[in-house]
Amino acid sequence: MSVIVLAGTIGAGKSSLTAMLAEHLKSEAYYESVEDNEVLPLFYKDPNKYAFLLQIYFLNKRFESIKKALQNENNVLDRSIYEDSLLFHLNADLGRATDTEVRVYDELLSNMLEELPHAAHKKHPDLLVHIRVSFPTMLERIEKRGRDFEQIAYDPSLYDYYKELNHRYDQWYEDYNESPKIQIDGDALNFVEDLDAAKEVLRIIEEKIEEVRQSPVLTAAE
Repeated sequence: MSVIVLAGTIGAGKSSLTAMLAEHLKSEAYYESVEDNEVLPLFYKDPNKYAFLLQIYFLNKRFESIKKALQNENNVLDRSIYEDSLLFHLNADLGRATDTEVRVYDELLSNMLEELPHAAHKKHPDLLVHIRVSFPTMLERIEKRGRDFEQIAYDPSLYDYYKELNHRYDQWYEDYNESPKIQIDGDALNFVEDLDAAKEVLRIIEEKIEEVRQSPVLTAAE
């Protein structure tokens, strides 16, 4: 039984893979709050005004979800609290947050992560799955899912934002050390549209889960 968190840029296929994994593992799925997120459309209209509020909203929801998931032994989350800092600091670097907001956010995130082991049954997820997709694939997926406020046609400045976001995930994955991890090539294995690719991705992840279960290092850390 495993707690798995997914990571990846916008349009990487996190929600799709979460549903597949939850069904395959007969586990519960936790999804990022997007469709019912009242702040997200405001952010896309005025990112300079709403970047901090949006990240606090997401941070709160992600902390709530990972606490619930880590209380049990068999859950899948479609976005991890561990990548929250990447998303906010990109906005900060783009001038969408003040120094005070950055300091408040960093302190809050640090406190939450320190509290997490005390608020949950597990100290950390069993596995992080990072879905890596190319920038063209990212743009294609964003266009296909059709959320108006995400479209470059709606706001041409989103092109540079998306490009930088996609780029930063490579370093984020390299630096991630909160749990065992695996990277899926979402271009080579288009599990969203290709059934054979989906089966292969599930096989790869299941093989990694089995490897993690047998790891004496993980057993000692639990």
